[in-house]
Amino acid sequence: MVEELLSAAAAVGVAGCAYVVAAARVVKQYERGVVFRLGRVAGEVRRPGFTMVVPGIDRMRKVNLQIVTMPVPAQEGITRDNVTVRVDAVVYFRVVDPAAAIVNVEDYRFAVSQMAQTSLRSIIGKSELDDLLSDREKLNQGLELMIDSPAVGWGVQIDRVEIKDVSLPDTMKRSMARQAEADRERRARIINADAELQASKKLAEAAQQMEGTPSALQLRLLQTVVAVAAEKNSTLVLPFPVELLRFLERAQQQPQLQQQQQPQSQPQQQPSAPLPPPPSPPPPPPMDR
Repeated sequence: MVEELLSAAAAVGVAGCAYVVAAARVVKQYERGVVFRLGRVAGEVRRPGFTMVVPGIDRMRKVNLQIVTMPVPAQEGITRDNVTVRVDAVVYFRVVDPAAAIVNVEDYRFAVSQMAQTSLRSIIGKSELDDLLSDREKLNQGLELMIDSPAVGWGVQIDRVEIKDVSLPDTMKRSMARQAEADRERRARIINADAELQASKKLAEAAQQMEGTPSALQLRLLQTVVAVAAEKNSTLVLPFPVELLRFLERAQQQPQLQQQQQPQSQPQQQPSAPLPPPPSPPPPPPMDR
């Protein structure tokens, strides 16, 4: 009798161990467990730690709550200004409602991926090329709203969407390079012209300052000679006063002015009437024979 009781207790213990092993489940910290009992969601979502289910009746599916980084395949489209581009992006999302992510959609990862590709194509068609290249933050926000609207019913929350790269045709790249080069050249010319204007103003101020003190001009010439001599080259500098050039220029202009003024100072003479011819002498008297 005792042996039968011991064997029965051993059998019950083995059955209990087998039941515990079959019913035991462990949910990790970043997971949640959704239990289906006879095809229906049973109770609340199982929290992290040790939990048990009814073997053969309950079935538990674990849902990862970590942020998922999903690359969006490159999508080729035509922008609003008729430029063919190829854009790829990346989507960051996570599950906030494990039961809805399992019940409402067959595969929430695949659904988010397809929605991201469709939204990316729509964004490309609504935007211009300059917006894709310079105003990406605004496009990222619009793309996030387009993906997040249907994903709310799937128990998924979109954390962030980023456009990674925009590929342009080679012809468009060359055109943009020429445009950038022309713009750089324009700005360089404007800067040079501005520098010349400022330099001319400073030189004019220096000339006015030296005009009052002629010795300052001589000191400036000596400084120039010293600067040239410091280079240890064979250049010979001969200071030539500018006043001498002005004197020669004035001396050359004075004869021209006199020649221009001389014809105007002489009065014009009126042609006089012709004089009458002198009277002819009388004939000689006849001589007497």
